[in-house]
Amino acid sequence: MDFQIMDNAESLSTCIISFRVPQLDLGSLVDSDDEEDIIPENSLSSAGKYKLKYEQYKTEMKEGYKWYSQRKAEKTKSNITHEQSPRNKIGDKYVQKEEEITDDLTSLDRKALLQQGYADNPYNALQNTRKSDSEIVVAEKKKQTVAEQVMIDQLSRAVISDPEQNVTTEKQASAPILPESNIAPLRVRKRTLHETKIRTQSALTENMLSHKVQFDSRIISRNGRDACRELIGFFFTHDQSLTIYEYRKFGKNRTNVLPFIQKNIYSHQRGRRKGKQYQLGDFYIGANLTFLSSDHPRLPESIKENTLLILRITNIDQIVLDSLRTDSVEHEDDINSQEANDRLAFKAIQDKLKKQLHKRGVRILTGLAKYFQQIDKEGNGLLDKADFEHALKLFHLEVSEKDFESSWLILNDNGNGKVDYGEFKRAIIGEMNEYRKSFVRKAFMKLDFNKTGSVPIIDIRKCYCAKKHPQVISGHTTEEEIKLSFLETLKGDCSKSDGVSYGEFEDYYEGLSIEIVDDEDFVNILRTPWGI
Repeated sequence: MDFQIMDNAESLSTCIISFRVPQLDLGSLVDSDDEEDIIPENSLSSAGKYKLKYEQYKTEMKEGYKWYSQRKAEKTKSNITHEQSPRNKIGDKYVQKEEEITDDLTSLDRKALLQQGYADNPYNALQNTRKSDSEIVVAEKKKQTVAEQVMIDQLSRAVISDPEQNVTTEKQASAPILPESNIAPLRVRKRTLHETKIRTQSALTENMLSHKVQFDSRIISRNGRDACRELIGFFFTHDQSLTIYEYRKFGKNRTNVLPFIQKNIYSHQRGRRKGKQYQLGDFYIGANLTFLSSDHPRLPESIKENTLLILRITNIDQIVLDSLRTDSVEHEDDINSQEANDRLAFKAIQDKLKKQLHKRGVRILTGLAKYFQQIDKEGNGLLDKADFEHALKLFHLEVSEKDFESSWLILNDNGNGKVDYGEFKRAIIGEMNEYRKSFVRKAFMKLDFNKTGSVPIIDIRKCYCAKKHPQVISGHTTEEEIKLSFLETLKGDCSKSDGVSYGEFEDYYEGLSIEIVDDEDFVNILRTPWGI
């Protein structure tokens, strides 16, 4: 007969064997290990292999019964914990939050605040550790791959393409050629291996290239494809040069490493240090590197549309950086103090606006970004002074005339009367740190698996999971209600009704980030519903 065990709530297991056995008492199998095993006569009369099958079957049933009992006990304990824990008294907590909310909040503000509930439901520590460890291994492997490619490019290709290789050719080409000679001039034929030097005077050695600091960077752009590019750079201290490579992944196993910024000595193109060469002190987490897009013809067309390419350093090898700083001597100048004063001026404005954005951050930031896009008639992201003043008044963001003038003088460093609205928003409102932003990019990259820079609403709806929201766990609301509230607040100020761009996705979580003090709480808001 077929042997099957069913529970009232769920099926524990279904086991079908090829011989007949009498009904077994599972409790006796678990508790009476010392008792003599009961083996059906019919199962042993055939051959020894049936006895082996029976032993395996019995072991599986024992383990299954133990697992089921343990799981049932954990469920009971978990339900008791949720009922008794003060942290999980979701109903009282959200009633208190509603009392604290002022009358100027809209229904969208209240729905956006629901996303903060994930911060009260800590992500599984063990699962978090496993994911972090695996991500570290993948990141280190990626960096090693890029570093090896850089060494190959600089140690081999650099020698072959060195201009010094043509010096001998030019001398030989200038020598007179006999009329009866059948040899073509060197200037019109390819250089052979015998005419190529193994090493030139300016050739690099492995020892010289070893004195470098490695860093990760991202492109500051509202274009999703460009913002999610994985860039790894190197700054070489022996000649103060730098290079940046792009790491591309195709599918699961295929990868490619390509030069993004060619190795050369570059200078600042914006800010107080405009025209000064990059030095070791310019490299730290959060620092911006600026390049003229016209100097790099191989850049993607979407990047060359802008005059400046701005990169943000997101991570850096701090140990190597500290060791190189001890060996190098860089003198501080007046620019350092001026930059410090600029940061203090922006920080004062940000602190004032943060209070005004209390519980309204998502609606204000997403609405502000949409408004800037609408009035940007030329589509280059540049707006004048009057546009920004009107926008602040329209969204009830009070900035004193003195603070606005001081910030405008800093931002309008080129004196053309126009400033990029993304840069203006980051300066006076602030932005989340690079640790938080890395998880925003991970979530968007998971959704944008086609790498188009925009995600359809239908895909967001499929991927968003509200099972672990505290209000869902407590039974105060349903998964569908939490999901609908999220989608309503996300696409409320999107330029397209059927899709969300990277910039809009980032603005949404930028608004949530204002209310969250702890980095790990903010990471939970992203980890839990998106599973990253």
